[in-house]
Amino acid sequence: MIEAKLLNRNAIGIDINPYSIKLSSQNLNFEICDGPEILTKLGDARNLSFIKDESIDMICTHPPYADIIRYSKSIEEDISHLKYSEFLRAMKDVAEEAFRVLKRGKICAFMMGDVREHSYVKPLGMDTMQLFINAGFRLKEIVIKEQHNCRSADYWKGKQVNFLMLAHEYIFILEKSSVR
Repeated sequence: MIEAKLLNRNAIGIDINPYSIKLSSQNLNFEICDGPEILTKLGDARNLSFIKDESIDMICTHPPYADIIRYSKSIEEDISHLKYSEFLRAMKDVAEEAFRVLKRGKICAFMMGDVREHSYVKPLGMDTMQLFINAGFRLKEIVIKEQHNCRSADYWKGKQVNFLMLAHEYIFILEKSSVR
């Protein structure tokens, strides 16, 4: 949101956590000459009914990961509390809403990583990417971002483990086709 404001672009920031909305609003409390319209809104990306169809120029999001790091302690709609398959069902709704509100020919980018369950990798990133493709997006790029110094890394220090740390996230860049 700060980058959008600095680039003089209108933006809508949606978050399910009231504290994040408050913090974002505080961080956005600076003046720009002829500044853009910046809106922070408490909401759920599975229901963007307050946004008209095909009215958004770009979507950039970083959803939480399925039942890995909790985004909140007690927000009922927080999808970070969902198990893998439930999380994917929720992300299907996110993908469909993103497709609905994005203008044709425009970009949706999101970041997602993989997870482990009982020492085995579950391809959450690729499974989520496929949901966006199934919703109608076309995949333009996959960027692999090295993940260092994340909050969960300290948990594993000094423990005997028989697997490698997942040290990457994906940035998926998708396009809503300009053809109907």
